[in-house]
Amino acid sequence: MEAKNETSPPIIDQLKEYAETRIKLAKYQAIEGGSTFAASIIADVVTVMSMVLAFLFASFTLAFYLGTLFNATWIGFGIVAILYFIIALAIKANKKSLEKPIVNVFIQKIFKN
Repeated sequence: MEAKNETSPPIIDQLKEYAETRIKLAKYQAIEGGSTFAASIIADVVTVMSMVLAFLFASFTLAFYLGTLFNATWIGFGIVAILYFIIALAIKANKKSLEKPIVNVFIQKIFKN
């Protein structure tokens, strides 16, 4: 019986060490996944903000250009507004077909290995 007691503690110690190692590995994997996800989101937000600013300035440029063509700034801005209204209606009409690719991109970002 003493032989069992002599062999049991090393196995128990190994099992404890294995469990601790698995817990540490799970923590490190969670930290890596979370930090990768956060970095990806931050990069995407910066990219989207840059694109929005470029789009905004391009819109002002187009509006002023059209305003000079028609000799009235308000006409240029009106044409750009109508253009955006038409784009919004097209997006609204195709909302269902546009949602699925966007959802797929978010799912791929979340579960990216």
